[in-house]
Parts: sequence; C-alpha cells; structure tokens
Amino acid sequence: MDKKVQITWSPASLRDLEEAFQYIAEDSPERARKWAVELRRNVVRLEKFPLSGRKVPELESPLHEILVGSYRIFYEVRGSRLFILRILHGKRFFEKVLF
Repeated sequence: MDKKVQITWSPASLRDLEEAFQYIAEDSPERARKWAVELRRNVVRLEKFPLSGRKVPELESPLHEILVGSYRIFYEVRGSRLFILRILHGKRFFEKVLF
C-alpha cells in the first residue's frame, strides 16, 4: 500500500491510552513517557504500513494488533481508514471488552 491511511482513534482507545499512561506513570513517569513515544512511533508507522501488525491470533476476524511493551493495540483497516479500537494490557482478557 503506497498511500497513507487515515487513523481514527475510538473513544475507548483514547480512554485506554490515558489509563495505561497514568498506570505506568504511577511507578515511573519517565517510563510512561518512553512508552507513549514508542506507541506513537508504532501508530505513525501504521499510517504507511497498515497491515504490518499481526492478525489477532485468538480471533478469526479482520482485527490486527501491534505490541508496545506489555500492551496490545487492537485495530482494523477498512479501505483507506485505520481504526484504533482498544489499547489493553496483554494479561487482560480482551474478548469481552473489544466488542
């Protein structure tokens, strides 16, 4: 894919982002900042390479994910748009919160 996709963050993913950042910052503000920079770098890369994340192995669906630290960023590509759906800790049982 040679065109950039437009990235849209769901309200739930923005809440997840804030909660994850605050949780990490409780222990280490510097680590939280580094995590946020890494997350941003990975999401920006998706603009140009939207299918570079792996398909979510637990599901038979069009959902993809990228991993940033202990967090899974779930997204779906629909045409020229990429929707970031959720950002969840890897140990969290996600099937009930994704849908």
